[in-house]
Amino acid sequence: MNLLRCGMLIACLALAFNALAADARLVIEEFMLASADPGISLYVRNKHPEGMSRFSADRIVLFVHGATYPAETAFDLRLNGVSWMEYIAQHGYDVYLVDVRGYGKSTRPHEMDKPAQENPPIVRTETAVKDVSAAADFIRKRRGVDKINLLGWSWGTTIMGWYTAQNNARVNKLVLYAPAWLRNAPSLTDKGGTLGAYRTVTRADAQARWLTGVPEDKKTTLIPAGWFEAWADATFASDPVGARQSPPVLRAPNGVVADGREHWSAGKPLYDPGDIRVPTFLAHAEWDQDTPNYMLYAYFEKLVNTPYKRYVQIGEGTHTVIMEKNRMQLFQAVQQFLDEDSLKPAQQ
Repeated sequence: MNLLRCGMLIACLALAFNALAADARLVIEEFMLASADPGISLYVRNKHPEGMSRFSADRIVLFVHGATYPAETAFDLRLNGVSWMEYIAQHGYDVYLVDVRGYGKSTRPHEMDKPAQENPPIVRTETAVKDVSAAADFIRKRRGVDKINLLGWSWGTTIMGWYTAQNNARVNKLVLYAPAWLRNAPSLTDKGGTLGAYRTVTRADAQARWLTGVPEDKKTTLIPAGWFEAWADATFASDPVGARQSPPVLRAPNGVVADGREHWSAGKPLYDPGDIRVPTFLAHAEWDQDTPNYMLYAYFEKLVNTPYKRYVQIGEGTHTVIMEKNRMQLFQAVQQFLDEDSLKPAQQ
């Protein structure tokens, strides 16, 4: 073997070792939790630094997903070598995600085994709050803490916001990415007509919704090459029943859509953000058409009882900026909020 080939082999082995070492620094654990209702189990994933032995309230985060897709295929999808879950964990955090029933690896209610029109919408927001409550209780008991940080995306902001409004004493900080509030136009997830138990989404539907509102000259550069495909492959594989259809589909409970019609499009909010009494951070992107700008501003104004509040608006991003070229702006802004202690007096 000549020196050049030997040097290349050593370099390749070193890169492989470094990649494995980076992976080894994070521990992953998975759990199936009993929900508050018989027969329903909830999938929870945890990542934290290897050797981490102290788990304090300000260093624990729980994430919940939005209306259509599971938590793990966005929050823990490795793009450019790292997921958002891993990014937070690498900063010394004990990080969790949960799938609400009907999503991802959690139990799918029996209504999803039948044609959608045979049953009314399932998994309303109130039910999702119960599922998040079960996950939060599990984490607090597991780590021996009274509070944890909460992070929600889209519908997840409603779930986490409503939970916090009822359980301020159990929440350290609240992060709402793409906050939802009263809307003045139909949701992109609502196609009209009679609602069945669940709806189906194709890859083409998902991509079209993702790019809604993006200027034509920006569409080709917004999502780095291969990222949409990586997300779609993981997400549609999370529904084995839907994946067997032609074309493949993802099934998603319609409870959130029913709540949208009966509450958010009807001027009847499910809860009052004024009841939130913990530090709160809102993150939003410029081209988000699922939860447009006016929702961000309206929600921010209603946070009248937080110790402090803040929002960031990310340019050139959509509702799914978590998986776009400007994702690190979101990660860094949220991380700064989690890391800081703004309640301490400034040093003189």
